[in-house]
Formats: sequence, C-alpha cells, structure tokens
Amino acid sequence: MTPEQLTRTPGPAVDAAGPAAGGGAPLRLPFVVYVLAVGTFLMLTTEFVVAGLLPEIAGDLQVSVAQAGLLITVFAVGMIVGAPTMALLTRGMPRRVTLMLALAVFAAGHVVVALGSSFPLLLAARFGTAWATGAFWSVASVVATRAAGPAASSRALGLVGAGGMLANVVGVPLGAFAGQLSGWRGPFWALAALALAAVPLIARHVPHDENDQQSMSLRSELGAIRSGRLWLVLAACATTTGGVLSAYSYISPLLTGRAGIATGWVPLVLVGFGVGSLIGTIVGGRLGDTRPHATTIVVAAVTTVVLLAICLLSAHALPTVALVALLGLIGLSANPVLSSLAVRFAGVAPTLGVAMSVSAYNLGTAVGSWLAGLTLGSGLGATGPAAVGTVIAALTLVPTVAIALVHRRGPSVQATETWG
Repeated sequence: MTPEQLTRTPGPAVDAAGPAAGGGAPLRLPFVVYVLAVGTFLMLTTEFVVAGLLPEIAGDLQVSVAQAGLLITVFAVGMIVGAPTMALLTRGMPRRVTLMLALAVFAAGHVVVALGSSFPLLLAARFGTAWATGAFWSVASVVATRAAGPAASSRALGLVGAGGMLANVVGVPLGAFAGQLSGWRGPFWALAALALAAVPLIARHVPHDENDQQSMSLRSELGAIRSGRLWLVLAACATTTGGVLSAYSYISPLLTGRAGIATGWVPLVLVGFGVGSLIGTIVGGRLGDTRPHATTIVVAAVTTVVLLAICLLSAHALPTVALVALLGLIGLSANPVLSSLAVRFAGVAPTLGVAMSVSAYNLGTAVGSWLAGLTLGSGLGATGPAAVGTVIAALTLVPTVAIALVHRRGPSVQATETWG
C-alpha cells in the first residue's frame, strides 16, 4: 500500500501510524532508505556547518557575527520558498532524476560560495542551494515512505532524518575543525565534491519504478492540502524546529562568551549535540510508528524545559555542555513523526505535503534564527537565542495537543476537518 492509498483509507487507520495501519513493520528497511540518508547528511551539513564557522566567516568577510548568521537564515528562507515550488515544478519528473539534478545544483552552489568574496553573492548562492535542498528532501521523504510501507513510514523517515542528524555528529564538527585549520571555504569545497559523488549512488539505487508521474491534476493536489490536521502538523514543524535551532544557530557565542569554553572545544560540544540528535531521531521515528501523538507532546514539553535550563545555567560550562547534548537528544526527535503525519494528512499529494513540512521546518528556523540574532545586541546577550528558543518551543504544545484531541474525537470529526 502506498502513502497515497493509506491517506485515502477511511476510519482510524489513517491515524494509526503503526503496525495496525498495514500489518507488522518490516524488520529491515530497504537499502534505498540508507542511500537517501546519505543525501540528507549532505543537506543538513551545509545548512548548519555555518554555525561552527561564524567567527571565521565574519572575520574574513568583515561583517558582524549576527550578519554572518544571515547565511543560515537565508538558507532557511530558500527552503521555505523552494521546497513547495520545486515539488510543483517537478511533479511530472521522475523522482530519481529530480534527486540527481538537485544534487548537481547543490554542488554548483557550494562552488560559488567557496570562490565568492562578496557577502551578497554568498547570500544569493546559499538561497539558490536551498532550493535544490528543498527539492531533494521532499522527494527523498516520499521515496523512503513508499519503499518502507505504511507500517514503517515513521521509522524510514527517522533513518532518513538520522542521515541529517549525522551531519551534526560528523559533518558540522569536521567543518568547524577544517575551518579553523585551513579556512572556512574548505568545507564548502568538500560538500560540493561529496554531492557530485552521491549522484551516481542515487542513480544506481533509487528504483526506476519510482518515476511514476502524478496522475492527479494540480487542482486536485492543491485541494488535498486543505486538511486541518495537515496545517496543525505544519505549525508544529515550524515551532519545534524554530525553538531548537534558534538556540543552536548561535551556540558558539553562548559557549565561548557566556560559559567560558575555549574556541577549540566548541566542535566537541557540537559533536555532543549531534550524537544526541542522531539517537533521538532514530528513537523518535520508532516511537512515532506506535504512539505518534504522545511522542510529539512529550518532546515539545521536555524541549521547553531544557532550553529554559540552558538560559538559567549557561554561565556554568559543564551543565551547559550536558544540556546542549540533551537538547540534541530530545529537541528534534519528533521531526520524523511530524513528517510522517504530513504525508498521511496530505492525502493524494504526499510530495507536496512533505514539501510544505520542509518549508515549515525552515520557516521556524528562519524566524527563530533572525529573532535570536537580534537578541545578541540586547540586554540578554549570548543567552538571548536560548530565551527565544524557549518561547517558540513552548508554542509547539498548542498544535500537538490539538492534533491529539482531533484524533481522540474519532473519524467523524476527521472526515469533516478540511478547511476552505
């Protein structure tokens, strides 16, 4: 059964998100899911490698650290616009081809960043690269769920997301080390080369039969995304990611300026966050196949507490390091669950549904990192981003609780949920 068929199934099975939705979950996921995880590793590395290179980039380009942080914000804005746009523009294109083209454009954008010396040019290149990233992420999520089947869709998305979280374990810290040793441009050259190397890997392992063109009209697809539950999921995507990444985007100034940690130790703290997020994403995906609504609510509540603790204890090095690792473990662990729900609630338009969730994630990142950057010059100083994150993370409880209540009220309510 495909995700499209699953979302057309009436009754409680739409929300089951577990074995009951389609039989027992497979013991092993298809190999193509692991291949797609390699691609998401590159995508998340490029989005957040800047976080570990902000001082070096700011010094070389003669801009402030807050201005250099716009390289993260503009990438998020590009994902907001690019993900749904590319989902619509490539809807008649074979998914395997879309993934390959996205990687090629991704590589080209990184070459421009590595060669550029103008800050506006770098912002433009990051914006363009984000379009390709949005296209890859949206299509990869649908390919993964179709390959795994409904009983393991959250687990498959958890693994694909784990590829992105592995970026925080390996890619971002290595980028920070490389930036300190050989200059901040080196990691961008490496990402361009790795993206080109991934193209034949995608060509070989993504099945040819994943090129089914959309048979639904554009009008039907756009009509399918008016689901009330889908928009609640999108709100949760924005706030859960915005809360965590508003703090993480400016974690280096917090660690060095507030907690008193030496610059050379910052990459190791980033490794701690990355290891936590890798484990959390995998575990969250597994829990999401059986208890999706409880998972999203608990994650939102615990993340809020952790971010508040960072605000209060950031003057102390050891507690701050431990809390950053805990933030990685908990903060993004509900993302595969939310992505899986977006596929289900989008009905006959799963690619567009995932694309909109990607946009929502990055809307939260863009708004959160922008607000966080503003607080650096306020009385809050280096703790400002964590304070912003606490407020945004707390807002996640509103849509997640609402989704759970709609689910509890049963199929009769869900059948009349469409807005418009």
